[in-house]
Amino acid sequence: MSSVLARRGGHRSRGGRSADLVVVGGGAAGLAAARAARRRGRSVVLVHDGPLGGDCTFTGCVPSKALLEAAARGLDWDEAMGAVRRAVATVAAAEDEAVLRSEGVVLVEGRARLAGPGAVEVGGTRLEARGVVLATGSRPAVPPVPGLDRVRFLTNETVWALPTRPARLGILGGGPVGCELAQAFARLGSAVTLVEAAERPLPREEPEASAAAVAALGAAGVALRLGCSARSVEAGAVPGGIVLTLSSGVPVELDALLVAVGRRPDVLGLGLEEAGVAVDERGYVVADRHLQTSRRGVFVAGDAAGSLQLTHAADEMGRIAAANALAIRPWRRFDTSAIPWVTFTDPEIARVGLREDAAGRGARVAWLPMSEVDRAVAAGRTDGFVKLVAGPRRGLENVGGGRLLGATIVAPRAGEMIQELALALRTGMFPARLALAPHAYPTWSVAIQQAAGQFFAEVGGRRARPARAERPGRQGDQATRADGAA
Repeated sequence: MSSVLARRGGHRSRGGRSADLVVVGGGAAGLAAARAARRRGRSVVLVHDGPLGGDCTFTGCVPSKALLEAAARGLDWDEAMGAVRRAVATVAAAEDEAVLRSEGVVLVEGRARLAGPGAVEVGGTRLEARGVVLATGSRPAVPPVPGLDRVRFLTNETVWALPTRPARLGILGGGPVGCELAQAFARLGSAVTLVEAAERPLPREEPEASAAAVAALGAAGVALRLGCSARSVEAGAVPGGIVLTLSSGVPVELDALLVAVGRRPDVLGLGLEEAGVAVDERGYVVADRHLQTSRRGVFVAGDAAGSLQLTHAADEMGRIAAANALAIRPWRRFDTSAIPWVTFTDPEIARVGLREDAAGRGARVAWLPMSEVDRAVAAGRTDGFVKLVAGPRRGLENVGGGRLLGATIVAPRAGEMIQELALALRTGMFPARLALAPHAYPTWSVAIQQAAGQFFAEVGGRRARPARAERPGRQGDQATRADGAA
C-alpha cells in the first residue's frame, strides 16, 4: 500500500501507513468523501467492514424502491424479488472495489478504531492522515418490547432475505420505511397491519400529508393502528407465527413482524470516548456546522451525525467533510434547510424546508389541490396537493412574494417536483420567479407555478392565506381501511 500512496501524494509513517485522508465507512457518505478527496488529487484510504455502498444500496433505498415499483406493476412475489436483486446488483456494480481502486482510492477491510490525533488502527495496522472522516452509518433501532427478543423479527436489513411472502405482516413504525413497505407488501398480497405510536403516520410531515398517507395505505388494504404501541410479542400457536399485543390489549396474529421504528448510530468499537470525540444522549457523534467533531481533525458525515438520515444528505455531508478535513481551516458548512426528502408511497410525499406550524409571524400559505391541475386531471390522479409556505423578507416584506420557507407536495411525481422548490430555497429565489417562469404544459410542475401565483393574486379562486399552527385530529387506536371505517 505504501508505494501506491507515495505515487498519489501519501507517505509512509513509522510503524504504519498514511494518506491525506482516512475515511471510515463505505456507505454513501464515505464514498462521497473518498471521491471528493480524489478529485482534489489527494491520497485516500477508505476503511470498510461491509460491502461498499452500505445500507442504501443493499438494504435501504435501492431494494425498497425496486420493490415498490415491482408491486405497482402488479408483479408477483418471485418476480418482484427478482427485480429487487437485479436493481441492487446493477447499482452495486458502479461502486465495487474494482471501481474504487480504479479511481485511486486505497481500500482496507476491517473494523476501525481511533488511535490518537489523525490516527486510525485497523487490525493492528496504524493509518495516519491529515484528516479523518467518520462515516460509519446507522443500524435499525430495536424497541424494548417484552418478548421481542424471543421471536424472529425482521428489519430493513433482513426483510430482503424472506423466501416467501408472509400472508400476515405486522409493521412497527409509521415513518417512511414503515409506510413504504406496508404499501408494497399489501400490493403484493400480504395482509398488513401497521402500528404507529403517534396519532398519525409520518408525524414529521404536514398533517395533510399524513392524511394522504392514511388514504393511500387504506386504499392498498393496510390496517392502521394509530396512537398505540406494542405491549408485548410472543410466539404464536402456528410454527413461526407471532402474536403482537397492542397497548389497547388487542392481540394481532402475524406470520412475520417488521420493526421499523428508527435508526441508531453504528459507532460501537470506534473508541470515540478515548479519542475525545463527544456523542449526544442518543449516541450520535456531535459536530459543528463544519461537521468537525470535538476532536480537531476528525469529521463526521452521514447517519452517524444524527442529522437528516438520507442518502443525498449523506453524500452532501461526505463531500463537505472531506473538503474541510483537507483545508487549512474548515470553511464549508452543512445546511439542512434546503435538503428535500421524499416518502416513496403512491402518491409520493415530498417536503423541503419548514412546515407551516414552524413558519413564524407573517408567514403565508399557498394551497393547490391536484384536482385543479390539468396534468393530474388528464392522468386521472387528482389525489394530492401542493403547499407552499413563504414569509416576509427583511426590508422588503412581501415584495416578490417574500421568501420561500418550505413546501410539501403529494402527487405521483412529487419527488421530482420538489427539486424546483429545493433550488428556490437554496438560492433564496423570490416566489415571483416560480410564478413567472414558463412551465411546460401540461406537466405536473405547472402546479408549482399555479400555487406560487397565489402569493400575488387570486388564481383559480384561491389566494395565499395566513399560516396557522398545526391542529392534528385525533385518530386513536383503530383500524383504518380504504373506506375509513374502524
